Amino acid sequence: MTQPVYILNGPNLNLLGTREPEIYGTETLVGIEAKCVAEAKRLGLSVVFRQTNSEGDLISLVHEAREDSCGILINAGGYTHTSVALHDALRMAGVPVIEVHLTNIYKREAFRHHSYVSPAALGVICGFSGHGYVLALQALAQHLNSKGKS
Repeated sequence: MTQPVYILNGPNLNLLGTREPEIYGTETLVGIEAKCVAEAKRLGLSVVFRQTNSEGDLISLVHEAREDSCGILINAGGYTHTSVALHDALRMAGVPVIEVHLTNIYKREAFRHHSYVSPAALGVICGFSGHGYVLALQALAQHLNSKGKS
């Protein structure tokens, strides 16, 4: 089996299911993790699933993934729109990165339309709620297979 896919989640995602359900729905991060574990198994992958509210800790997880993963899926939450340091860490990761958002950030407030993560990412999946993580895993698996890495 290859190295795991690191699935990293930023601030406030621990509150999914109760945080603004009219925007983010009622699915919890635990539920999304379960879907990811099942899909990764189906794809012949494994996952390391993490969440932090701290920018520094999120960057440290990217550094860890640089050494220990075959790729990164990241929902950086609010840090998507603010963190140059996260952008720099992802650019240095040396593994494919896919950016994920539960909502379509381009249908929301203008400040959410800019992403510091996107320039470091292979692709972006947004607007499909928790299913976006599954789509991102499938896209990463396809990318790894095309490169002969999985």
